[in-house]
Amino acid sequence: MSLLFFVNGALVSTLLPRFPEIKAGFGLDDASYGRMVIAFAAGALLTTGLAGRVIRRLGVLRTSAVTTAVLAAALVVAGLAGMWPDDLAGDSAGMWPGGQLGKGAALGLLVAALMVGGAADGMADAAMNVQGVLVERWRGRSWVNSFHAVWSLGAACGGAIGALTAAKGIGLGLTMAVGGTVWMVVALIGCRLAAVPAQVAARLAEASTPTPETEPSARSGARPATGGLRRTTWRLLLPVGGLAIAGVVVEDVANNWAVLYLGRVAQAPLTWAGLGLTMTLLAQFVGRVLGDPMTDRFGRERVALAGGVLIAVGGLAVVTTPAYPVAFAGFALMGFGTATLVPAAFASAGRFPGLPEGTGIALLSWLMRLGFLLSSPVLGALSQATSLRTAMLLPLAAGLVAAAIAYSLLPTSSPPPSPAPDRPAA
Repeated sequence: MSLLFFVNGALVSTLLPRFPEIKAGFGLDDASYGRMVIAFAAGALLTTGLAGRVIRRLGVLRTSAVTTAVLAAALVVAGLAGMWPDDLAGDSAGMWPGGQLGKGAALGLLVAALMVGGAADGMADAAMNVQGVLVERWRGRSWVNSFHAVWSLGAACGGAIGALTAAKGIGLGLTMAVGGTVWMVVALIGCRLAAVPAQVAARLAEASTPTPETEPSARSGARPATGGLRRTTWRLLLPVGGLAIAGVVVEDVANNWAVLYLGRVAQAPLTWAGLGLTMTLLAQFVGRVLGDPMTDRFGRERVALAGGVLIAVGGLAVVTTPAYPVAFAGFALMGFGTATLVPAAFASAGRFPGLPEGTGIALLSWLMRLGFLLSSPVLGALSQATSLRTAMLLPLAAGLVAAAIAYSLLPTSSPPPSPAPDRPAA
């Protein structure tokens, strides 16, 4: 299972450090760049709501394998299309579609490839988290943070590969083609190794299926209250979704803007600026490694509250300092603060009562894509209207929102020693 999370992070993040050179190559301003990078989130938004049905039809691991292969292929095409104009690719430009297409056609192909990749990633994300929650229920304690920690480690590795190949002048198309092939093979191996024993899966499925004796409507003799179930689902989903959206806004800013900000505003050298994303992801990895024991000890709500505060402190450091080492530290704090927000939300959504397998996670994943869809265009528009430094107040605001939501969800009594495995928690 860990291999699947690792590969998903590595695939996507290899491309991200190369976005500034793509921006420069196509001559995009900040607002246009903000609209370009949401293609990935837009594709995911179109398909993530269907993930529950696809997972129930194909199975979790088969869905993961197919969608990861599509994601890898789409990112290879995006990398090839991104090698425009010719001078970005050097003497080998003629080898790549980006060096042969006109500017408009190459940009269109890039956006289309990002949309297809996002559509595949949305389903892969849901499938991996369904399997992760199944493992968590099987083992009887928090595991989802650890799986997401491996994702962060994979993303840090991908980001480092992207930054180092950019610094060495290795073509974007070649980087994505080799990486996509290698990671796809690793993902297929991971799918073979990730299966929960069939008897365990059957037992967990039976335990999570309501029986006539346990259904309130059956005991009262009434029909199931579909409207009440829907209201209960949304009542549980909205605060959990708010935490997740706050987390993905910070992640999206780090993914698409950290390298640009460190190079343009903080005046970091090219190699160091390219490693800004890797620094953020490594801090997130550390936070997620610590996330499971912290969650078992303090509860998801208190850990999320601390995460929101750390995001706000890191965001403040980024926008107020003229020195790039302090800005690096600020991005690292933001990465550490986001560590448990999204895993906690997935763990909760996987246990919403009365929903078919994968539906709660698919709904949450769809809501999260709204955060990805809106954050970069909003930040780009703010940057165009004011400055990139001012626009970077957005992750600070997201941290304050996360802290406020987590504080509102704190239990009124003293916290239990550890959250029950099947208890929906924020």
